[in-house]
Amino acid sequence: MKLNGYLLKSTLVAALGGILFGFDMAVIAGTTSDLTAQYHLTPASLGLTVSIALWGTIVGAMFAGYPGDRYGRRNSLRFLAVLYLVSALGCAFAWGWYPLMVARFIAGLGVGGSSVLGPMYIAEIAPAKWRGRLVGIFQFNIVFGVLVAYLSNYLIGLMAFGLGEWRWMLGVSAIPAAFFLVMLFTIPRSPRWLVKMNHPDEAREVLRLTGEENYEKELQDIVASIHQERGAEPLFSGKYNLPIFLAVSIAMFNQFTGINAIIYYLNDIFAKAGFSRVSADLQAVVIGATNLVFTVIAMAVIDKLGRKKLLLIGSVGMAFSLAGVSYVFFSGHHQNLLLWMLVGFIAFFAFSQGAVIWVFISEVFPNQVRAKGQSLGTFTHWTMNALISGVFPMVAAFSGGFPFIFFAVMMVVQFFVVLFFYPETKGLSLEEMQKMMGIT
Repeated sequence: MKLNGYLLKSTLVAALGGILFGFDMAVIAGTTSDLTAQYHLTPASLGLTVSIALWGTIVGAMFAGYPGDRYGRRNSLRFLAVLYLVSALGCAFAWGWYPLMVARFIAGLGVGGSSVLGPMYIAEIAPAKWRGRLVGIFQFNIVFGVLVAYLSNYLIGLMAFGLGEWRWMLGVSAIPAAFFLVMLFTIPRSPRWLVKMNHPDEAREVLRLTGEENYEKELQDIVASIHQERGAEPLFSGKYNLPIFLAVSIAMFNQFTGINAIIYYLNDIFAKAGFSRVSADLQAVVIGATNLVFTVIAMAVIDKLGRKKLLLIGSVGMAFSLAGVSYVFFSGHHQNLLLWMLVGFIAFFAFSQGAVIWVFISEVFPNQVRAKGQSLGTFTHWTMNALISGVFPMVAAFSGGFPFIFFAVMMVVQFFVVLFFYPETKGLSLEEMQKMMGIT
């Protein structure tokens, strides 16, 4: 089966939300110094300034499933694009700390919602053979957005805008946000949602256009799975214990890697190790480029090696890299190794957790509770993200090495949890996966 242009275009448009996701989350790293100076922020208030967007993502992730089910994944993504646009303009023209916090919270709503609905939409239009790689495009765009944010911060920093340069850094994302909104008017609705809304003919046409070889059989499988729904079936019932555990645990471990704390405070981490601001900005670009390269590699092999094997490899690599970072801070020596330890960490993260999480959460739940399950997994991810990112400046101020040794230990724990409890999901249709987990 070949990947056709219609399917690829629909995937790329839905995944544009990932670029805004990555950009909005990483761009804050270049602004922490200026914001601290302009608004006289303490470590606690700096943590709140960074994490306020993450609390927005929690709300966005928590409630995204409802409009996603009622109005469709595509139409809900259009609303999220508007939120991205409003947030970017709000940050650029914020007249004080509180308006800035509101604008960043709105950005979080967009990120949280798109992290649920973007992968869900792609998973539902993608044939099983391509699903891992196509949903992986969303993750690719997240890390591409992170790289663009770091590069944008570096270039804007060279322009010497003074204390106001943070406005340019945060506001420039209005351009891709507007493009995302326009392009969302060019893609179809999800075939599974269309069947659920009693539009089987339109669903059949979408399946045909996206290249499903036996689209009539696939349509009947979707119809059968949706007919299994018994009204508003609750997510928290005994038969969904396994997918709930898988989604919640992978989301928690994703944040216990320390990935987002490192992304948000990367410039501060380098500064604490004695690097200059320009040097920190430039090394952040190196980190972002590494993230991108290894995400591409993971996308190329995720449907061949499988999700479980990638997670196991990444657990080992991240544990050693994080232990190395903690050694640099505890010993006060070998600061020249810090960049390479962080590059190693990012490489193993991108190859494992980074590439797997959104694919895994989008595919482990059956159709009747997929939106709720996706919201639960994403809600867990962002709650842990907000908590860890909010306290990181205070803990790091006390001991620069302690956060990293904690993250390293968590990766050892992740290795054994994945080894003993995680199933392999590669190559299975969403309906076949439902049967494998014993959900009827």
